Amino acid sequence: MLNLTEIKTGKKIIWNGEPYVVMDYQHSKIGRGGAVMRTKLKNLLSGAIIDYTFQGAEKIEEAEVSKSYAQYLYRAGEAYQFMDTVTYDQFSLSKKVLGNMYLYLIEGTEVSILNWNGQPINLELPIKVTLKVTDAPPGIKGDTASGGGKVVTLETGIQITTPLFVKTGDSVIVNTEKGTYVSRA
Repeated sequence: MLNLTEIKTGKKIIWNGEPYVVMDYQHSKIGRGGAVMRTKLKNLLSGAIIDYTFQGAEKIEEAEVSKSYAQYLYRAGEAYQFMDTVTYDQFSLSKKVLGNMYLYLIEGTEVSILNWNGQPINLELPIKVTLKVTDAPPGIKGDTASGGGKVVTLETGIQITTPLFVKTGDSVIVNTEKGTYVSRA
């Protein structure tokens, strides 16, 4: 069982019988009252995000979530197919569970799979992925009044802001946590 002080960003917990990951937390103590912990939790089964406030003496169970490694294969409708790299078992995760993580998946991407009770429930992307630019407006020389960036479209459909020198056909490295341009590949 975890105390309030042990709840941190990234910690996986069991709440209402389902696994959640703590996305954000804020600890506060008000006057004579007990301490409270305001959290933002993401359900690892459904992808739903909720806000919940834990009270001072409340204890929470830590989720026993294991990791395995898999390779993204293809998309079939609203389901994304993966293959475990050790057992070669194939399984799928829904677009609803993945949230916006599907925007960083291209065939062959290696990901970490979160398993709970022996079943794959969600995934963790690598921090940086390389994607190809499919549409980039031309950069106009001297157009730096807006900070020197332009919005480009990548092969998965996501749009990010890049420097003016990036053009169609280039490969760029993208930070998956922030959805931002890192560098040219």
